Amino acid sequence: MLSKICGLTRQEDVDEAARLGARFCGFIFHPKSPRSIAPEQAARLQSGSMQRVGVFVEQNAGEIARIMREARLDLAQLHGGQSVACARDVGAERVIRVLWPDRYMHRALLHNELQKYAETCAWYLLDAGLAGGGSGRRLEWQDLYGLRAPHPWLLAGGLNADNVERALKQCAPDGVDFNSGIEDAPGRKNLRKMAAAVRAAAQPKATGK
Repeated sequence: MLSKICGLTRQEDVDEAARLGARFCGFIFHPKSPRSIAPEQAARLQSGSMQRVGVFVEQNAGEIARIMREARLDLAQLHGGQSVACARDVGAERVIRVLWPDRYMHRALLHNELQKYAETCAWYLLDAGLAGGGSGRRLEWQDLYGLRAPHPWLLAGGLNADNVERALKQCAPDGVDFNSGIEDAPGRKNLRKMAAAVRAAAQPKATGK
């Protein structure tokens, strides 16, 4: 099970994510977020073999490309409903497209959105709520059971060591995104909670497959 640790701002938290074998480390480039980080600060954080993900909300393709260069990013997580054209300019192979299942009354509508963005992303991230992220809210995991997405997808929304096994059993994503559920305060991860969450997600019995 792939793990992504998002909202990172401190080297000790990045180090722990790498030690635990997380696949992705995430940095938020949205000034209104309490977890926001400047590109030059993110660039100084050493991340080992993890793929570096930037979370973008209001930036256009040019700004995203600039920040990706400055912060040494591998992937752009489009968290603001950016257009297909924006994603194409960033590069489909570098895009994680965020969708909010709670926006759609029927599974077919969510499936249509997945198809809409399929040619301009490499991953999806399904988050709780109707917009934004990092709120600690959770999805109705069972509603995503059997979801057939064109690309691998990550589950986000209030995940922690206590609930991730249940989430995985109920909807079987390709990976999980931890953020607010493993923090002491926004941008300050609790290393014990992080370790427990990543280990719980890695247990074979938690995959539901």
